[in-house]
Amino acid sequence: MIGSLLIANRGEIACRVIRTARRMGIRTVAVYSDADAKALHVRQADEAVHIGPSPARESYLVGERIIAAALQTGAEAIHPGYGFLSENADFAQAVLDAGLIWVGPKPASIRAMGLKDAAKARMIAAGVPVTPGYLGEDQSPERLAREADAIGYPVLIKAVAGGGGKGMRRVENAGEFADMLLSCQREAASSFGNTQVLLEKYILSPRHIEVQVFGDSHGNVVHLFERDCSLQRRHQKVIEEAPAPGMDAATREAVCGAAVRAAQAVDYEGAGTIEFIADASDGLRADRIWFMEMNTRLQVEHPVTEEITGQDLVEWQLRVASGEPLPKRQDELSIDGWAMEARLYAEDPAKGFLPSIGRLDWLTLHAGSGRVETGVEQGDEVSTFYDPMIAKLVTHARSREAAIDDLLAKLANINVWPVRTNSGFLFRAASNPSFRSGDVDTGFIGSNLDDLIAPDVPSETALEDGLAVLRYLDGDYEPDPWNGGLPGFRANRQSATEALLLVDGRPVVASIENMRPYELRIDELPSLAIVNDRGQTYAVAPWRVGGATAGAAADGAILSPMPGRVIAVEVAAGDRVAKGQKLVTLEAMKMEHSLVAPFDGTVAELNAEVGGQVSEGAVLARVEKAE
Repeated sequence: MIGSLLIANRGEIACRVIRTARRMGIRTVAVYSDADAKALHVRQADEAVHIGPSPARESYLVGERIIAAALQTGAEAIHPGYGFLSENADFAQAVLDAGLIWVGPKPASIRAMGLKDAAKARMIAAGVPVTPGYLGEDQSPERLAREADAIGYPVLIKAVAGGGGKGMRRVENAGEFADMLLSCQREAASSFGNTQVLLEKYILSPRHIEVQVFGDSHGNVVHLFERDCSLQRRHQKVIEEAPAPGMDAATREAVCGAAVRAAQAVDYEGAGTIEFIADASDGLRADRIWFMEMNTRLQVEHPVTEEITGQDLVEWQLRVASGEPLPKRQDELSIDGWAMEARLYAEDPAKGFLPSIGRLDWLTLHAGSGRVETGVEQGDEVSTFYDPMIAKLVTHARSREAAIDDLLAKLANINVWPVRTNSGFLFRAASNPSFRSGDVDTGFIGSNLDDLIAPDVPSETALEDGLAVLRYLDGDYEPDPWNGGLPGFRANRQSATEALLLVDGRPVVASIENMRPYELRIDELPSLAIVNDRGQTYAVAPWRVGGATAGAAADGAILSPMPGRVIAVEVAAGDRVAKGQKLVTLEAMKMEHSLVAPFDGTVAELNAEVGGQVSEGAVLARVEKAE
C-alpha cells in the first residue's frame, strides 16, 4: 500500500483525498500557491509545499514543480484530484518517469479518450452506441455543412479537444451553420489549441446520464451504476443524483454494460466516467442512449455514487494504484436508496452568475442530515484565481423524494455572508415540481431561469424573523417564558443554533439555544440581522417603533442601515409604491442592501442619488401611507 501521497490539487477535492488517506494511515503532502498559503487543504495535510504564484498556470498547472515537491518530501505517489492536470497524459507519464506512482489511468488510456472523435471511433469498434454524427478528417466548411444537412437540424458542433462546455455550438438551421462553425473553431483554438470539430445530432429532450466505472491492473472492470446530471447551466452541472430517475433494470443493464465495454476498450485502470446522452422524449430507453465522452479521472459528483453503493472511491483509487485488485466484484455491488448533490458556488445568480469574492465572515454548512464536502471554513477567503465552488451538499435517503427533502433542508440551513451564493437558486431548482417529479432535461434551467432566481427582498415571514431579533435586542420585546422563545421569531430552521448580527459594521455570531431566552454575549445594538429565506441570505435592517436608527421608521422614513454608497434609485418623489417595492439600493460591507417600502403609499421625500455616499441613519426617502 502507498505510504505517502502528494495531492496535486487544492480546495474541496484535496481535503476529500486527505480525509480518506488519513483514515488509511497514509501520510499526505499538499501543494499550494501564494493565494492558498492559509487554505484548508494546507492546514489539514501532514506537510505542505509552496509551488508558485496565485495564477494556476504558474503553480497548479506546472507539472515540474509538483513532481519536484513530491520528490523533495519523499512522497511515493501523486493523486491529481480533478481539473488542473488530472487528464493530462504528459503529466501522468512524467510522474511515472520520475519513479512515482500515478493515482489514475495509464497515460495511453487518457490519450485514447482525450480527443472526442478518436474516442467515438474506438467506441464504435467496441460496440458502444454513439450519437449519430460526423467524425471525418475532412474539415472543410463545405464538407461539414453537407454532413450537417445529412444529419438533420438541429446539430451540435463540438471541438474534438473540448471540455467544460467550451467549444460547443448548437445550430438550428443551415443558414447559421457557417457563422457558428467559425465561432466554435475560434473558441477551440483559444482554449485547446485545436480547431478540429465533430458534428452530432442535437437531441431535443436530452438527459445527461453517466456511469461510474473502475478498472484494475489485473484485468477487472466493474461499474458502480449510473448518475443523472441533467440539471445543468451552460453545460456545467448544478445538481446531480444517483440512480437516474426513470431508469428501469433492463435499460440500466444495457447502459452500464456499454460503459464497461468502453473502459475495457482502452485497457482502463482506476476511476473513470462514461458519459451518455439520452433522448428522453419517450422516457429512458436503451436504444436512445448514446456515448458522448469519457472522463479519465474522479468526477466532482462521485459522492452520490459513494452514498448509494457504500464504497469509498478514493480508497479504491489508492488500492488500485498500489497494485491491488478491485475491492468488490460486480455481483457484490448494489444500489441502496437515493443520493443528491448540489454544488454551492460563490456567485450571484441575479447578476448573471458572476463570481462573488471576499472573506467568508459567516459560514454555516453543516446543519441537517447528509454530508458536506468543502475546502473552506469560516474566515477563509474566496479568491478570483480559482473555481468559486464553496461546497458540495450531499444527501442520502431511502427514496428520491426523501433525498430531495433532505437537500432542501440542508439548503435552508446554509448561511454565507457577505459573499453571495447560488443557494437560493439551488433551493428553487430542487423545489420545482418538474424536478421533484424527475421530469427534467438539460434545458430545464434555461427554460425556468426567471423562476429560479431569488427575489431581491425576503418574504414577509423571513423579514419578521430578522425584525423580531432586532426588536428583542432593542428592548421592544420580552421573551415569553411559557412559549420558550422570541415572539414572532421562527428562525427558518428547526435546529437553528446561530444568528448573525452586524454591530457597528462588525459581524457578531449570537448563540440561540433551542429557541429559549439566550445570552448574546454582546453589549452593542446591531444595525442588521442576517436571515435565511428558502436558501437565500438577506440583510434585514431594524424597524424600531421608538425612533429608528436604520431601516424604516414607523413614520415611513427610509434610513440608511450603515455607511455606504447609493448604487440604484428605483423611484422618484411623488411615485406611488407598494409594500415591499424596492426604493433605493446601497452598496456596503461588500453587499448590496435593497431598502423597500414598508407599506403601500406615496414617495413624499427622496434624498438619494446614484453614486452618493451616505452615513448610517441618514433619511434616504420617506413614504406616506396610503389612506
